[in-house]
Amino acid sequence: MYKSGNYTGDDRMCDLVCDKYSVLQVMSRFGIALGFGDKPIAEVCAANGVDTATFLAVVNMLVNPGEGGVSHEGVSVRALTDYLHNSHGYFLDFRLPAIRRKLIEAVDCSLSDVSFAIMRYYDEYVAEVHRHMAYEEKTVFPYVEALLRGEKSATYSIDVFRRHHDQVEARLRELKNIIIKYYPSGGTNELNGVLFDIFTCEQELASHNAVEDGIFIPAVERLAADGVQSDEKQETLSAREREIIVCVVKGMTNKQIADCLCISAHTVITHRRNIAAKLQIHSAAGLTIYAIVNKLVDLSEIKETIGD
Repeated sequence: MYKSGNYTGDDRMCDLVCDKYSVLQVMSRFGIALGFGDKPIAEVCAANGVDTATFLAVVNMLVNPGEGGVSHEGVSVRALTDYLHNSHGYFLDFRLPAIRRKLIEAVDCSLSDVSFAIMRYYDEYVAEVHRHMAYEEKTVFPYVEALLRGEKSATYSIDVFRRHHDQVEARLRELKNIIIKYYPSGGTNELNGVLFDIFTCEQELASHNAVEDGIFIPAVERLAADGVQSDEKQETLSAREREIIVCVVKGMTNKQIADCLCISAHTVITHRRNIAAKLQIHSAAGLTIYAIVNKLVDLSEIKETIGD
C-alpha cells in the first residue's frame, strides 16, 4: 500500500521498495541486499551494517522531495561518505559508459557531422563529471576522514566545496535538448531509448547533488563545528560484525566471507569498514588480538593461520 509522508525505521523495507522503486539505487549504494522478507527498515539496515538514520535521511529526501520535515539528526558522516563514493562508482563505471554505448548505436557518426558533434559533446561532458567526482575523492573525502579522526584543517573547509559545487547534470540536460530539437533521426526506437536513459541519468545526478547539498555538507559542517567524532562512537558490535571478525581472523577473503555468510562482498566490505570505525582497529593482526581477548575465537582455531 502506498505510503504518504516520510518513512521510519518501523516501516517494512519491502513496502518502501514497492512504493518507491527508485530506492533500489539507494539500497545498492548503501550495500543493502535483497531477500529481507517482511523485516522493518531498521532491522534490514542493522543486518547489512548500515546506519538507519542516514539511510532514512537519504531515502526521505529523494522519495519525498519538497515535502520538508526530513530529519537529518544523527546521520553518520562516514556512512554518507561511503554512499557518495559508491554513487561515483555507479555513474563513472556503469551508468555513463552504458549511455555512451547506446548513443553510439543511436547516432551513426559516419553518416552525419551532427552525430559526431553529439558524441564529442557527450565525451566532454563525461570528462567533466570525472573531474568533478575526482575532486571529491581526492580532496573532499580525505578532508572529511581527517575530521573523523579529530584532525582539523587550517587550509580547507567544506564551505570551499559548497561554493564550487557544480551541478553536473546541467550539461546533460542541454545535450538532451539538443538531440530532441536538432538531430534528424530516421528511426525512433534506439534514439528514444537513449534519450530515456539520459532523462533518468539527469534525475539521478540531480538527486546525487541534492544529497551532497542537503545532507552531506550540513553534516560535515556540524562535525567540523562540534569537533566531536560523532560517527566514531565505540558502539557495541552487532552479531554479524562479530561473525565477520571471526572470519577475518581465520584468514578468509572478502569473497569467502560473503559466500560463507550468504551476503554480498560489498556488504562484507561495509561491515569491515564499520568494525574499523567502532574499534579503531584496521589490521587483521589487530582484529586477531581483539578476537582472542574478547573470546570470539580460541587460539587453537587460528594457530594454523598465524603459522601461514
